[in-house]
Amino acid sequence: MSHLDELDEFEAELELRLKKEYTAVFGLFRYCVLTQDATYLCNKLELTQISQPAYPFFHLKMEDVWVWDKNRPTRIIPRAEAWTSSDVTVEELRAEGDEPRLTAEALAEKIGESTSSDDDI
Repeated sequence: MSHLDELDEFEAELELRLKKEYTAVFGLFRYCVLTQDATYLCNKLELTQISQPAYPFFHLKMEDVWVWDKNRPTRIIPRAEAWTSSDVTVEELRAEGDEPRLTAEALAEKIGESTSSDDDI
C-alpha cells in the first residue's frame, strides 16, 4: 500500500468518525448554523447584521458549540465567533426551554464510548 493510499484511508476514516459524531450530538443542540466556511451546532446564538455599502456583513456569537472540523482534537468548545459576508442559514432544532432528548449515557453509546460510571462497574 502506498503512502497516498494510507493517507486517503486515514482521511476517509476521519470523515466517517466526524459524520458519526455529528449524528450522535445533533440532538443536544438548539441551533444548526451553516456558513460558507463552516457548520456549527450551538445552544445560544446571537446573529447581527452589519450593513456595508456593497454587501451585508454578519457577526455570529455562539455558546456551547460543536464545530464540524475533522482535524480538531476536540470539537465541542464553550464559545465561538464568526464573521462572514456570505449567506448564513440558521435552523432552530428545538424551542427555547425544551430539553435535549439525549442523555450523556445515550450519547456515549451512540458514539461507541463508555461513560466513567460504566468503567467503575
